[in-house]
Amino acid sequence: MSKIDRSAIWGSMTKAFAKMMVVAIATIALFLTNDIVHPQAANAYPFWAQETAPATPREATGRIVCANCHLGAKPTEIEVPQSVLPDTVFKAVVNVPYDTEVQQVLGDGSKGGLNVGAVLMLPEGFKIAPEDRIPEEWEEEISGLYFQPYAEDQENVILVGPIPGEEYQEIVFPVLSPNPATDKSIHFGKYAIHVGGNRGRGQVYPAGNKSNNTVYNISASGKITDITFEEYVGNNITIVTTDGETVVDTVPPGPELLVAVGDTVEAGQVITNDPNVGGFGQTDIEIVLQDANRVKWLMAFFALVMLAQIMLVLKKKQVEKVQAAEMNF
Repeated sequence: MSKIDRSAIWGSMTKAFAKMMVVAIATIALFLTNDIVHPQAANAYPFWAQETAPATPREATGRIVCANCHLGAKPTEIEVPQSVLPDTVFKAVVNVPYDTEVQQVLGDGSKGGLNVGAVLMLPEGFKIAPEDRIPEEWEEEISGLYFQPYAEDQENVILVGPIPGEEYQEIVFPVLSPNPATDKSIHFGKYAIHVGGNRGRGQVYPAGNKSNNTVYNISASGKITDITFEEYVGNNITIVTTDGETVVDTVPPGPELLVAVGDTVEAGQVITNDPNVGGFGQTDIEIVLQDANRVKWLMAFFALVMLAQIMLVLKKKQVEKVQAAEMNF
């Protein structure tokens, strides 16, 4: 092969390689840009709630859907002002208490700290305050928090989490109240606020299958003849039933076994401890959207009543003096 042929072939290969590199770089850039502009939803518990109940996180019974997967009952508290004026920013403080010394079972069976999260269902028209309306002294309390609307058309339903529980047992929501003067669908009066707070992983996935953060039961009666551990799978428990059939139950890494080889078990018997240390709780509270003019008129009424009382006392004193003078006359 001549030098000219080799040069031509080498040139063609170089051009082809350059084109491939350009395509590869463009593809990588496209994926990176897509992730930045349209970030993918994380497979965390707010995501599951949005998937299983896209319309609203609160069922007709009043229960928030997070309770379907997080079976442990724990307290959740919320603090809001008794009343707020239109177009004002106020704090809604959600408390998700738990013992920070405890550790939960993670997905791989190891132990780690608990995350927390909350869903805040505000009245229609209420929403998270824009950054330029949030006071500077609140910035430290809400730093690191990302407030996500439950749906694009539901700004009044906000999700937060999962976030580290050691840092955020108290979650501060900066809320902006609506203004009936600019939004005719909003009216002054009393409204309900619903809140749910979670700490730790769930026990059931939305599909109905158990996580490794719950109790496991044996599926058949018989005698345990073998227990083997498989990495990333867990403990395979072999049971020989009274009919001579062999059944294998699998317990994922995390729960501790309460049975051993040679034990006789009954169907439905609990064979692990309960590793769950977290749970979910919800509560309701009321808030009043107050009309400033009503407050002014109320203050004026109180002032009028006080003035009337003073005038009555003065009139009574005057009458008493007249009566005393007549008696002396």
